[in-house]
Amino acid sequence: MRPAIDLLRSVGPLPEGEVVDLGCGNGAVGPALKQLGRRLTGVDLSPAMLEEARATGAYDALVEADVATWRPETPPALIFSNATLQWLRGHETLLPQLVRLLAPGGTLAVQVPHQNNAPSHRLWLSLAEEFFPGRVDPGKLPGVLLPAEYHRILSPLGQVSLWETEYYQELAPDGTGHPVRRFTDATFTRPIKAPLSAEEQARLDVAYEDVIGSAYPVQPNGHVLFPFRRMFFTVTR
Repeated sequence: MRPAIDLLRSVGPLPEGEVVDLGCGNGAVGPALKQLGRRLTGVDLSPAMLEEARATGAYDALVEADVATWRPETPPALIFSNATLQWLRGHETLLPQLVRLLAPGGTLAVQVPHQNNAPSHRLWLSLAEEFFPGRVDPGKLPGVLLPAEYHRILSPLGQVSLWETEYYQELAPDGTGHPVRRFTDATFTRPIKAPLSAEEQARLDVAYEDVIGSAYPVQPNGHVLFPFRRMFFTVTR
């Protein structure tokens, strides 16, 4: 939750209008956003995630929609997107589109992982290409642009703030392999492993386990200190 809270703390005064949690997932950020005292709408494509978000009691409305094509009924004061937009392509058109949906003086606030060049993520791709060349579709992988590209896209749209923070997470062992492998398996490797058979996935896991310890040493207690970089930007229309 720390990146989401850090992003929320960066948001300045808002005009009249609702708050939209774009890509709300299970609603983890909902209670914090509700403290803004505005009507809160969550938008997500997954019905299962929306049910979990509903259980938080934080949202006034929940909308099942693709965040790339969603349109609000009235201009929001804040569109807040926490760790979602890295799964979408076409940021050059998507971000200006989202800013144009805002009320005058409204803010788009975005946080995305910026980890693809780290060993934890890069090794999956290099090993998959080594063992199964051409099987992984790069277009299905999460990804973000360089900070300078976001600045170029956003600067004509309003007042921009752009920064990165590296968070150090202590990953605990769970008895089923290196903690970094387990952590990245949660989301990042899904499009990498999707075209592979169960046997091929197991082979890739073994290869990853053989090398990941050199980049992320396991401490005597089995824990691993894992740096995770996040990119943030806000633009106020």
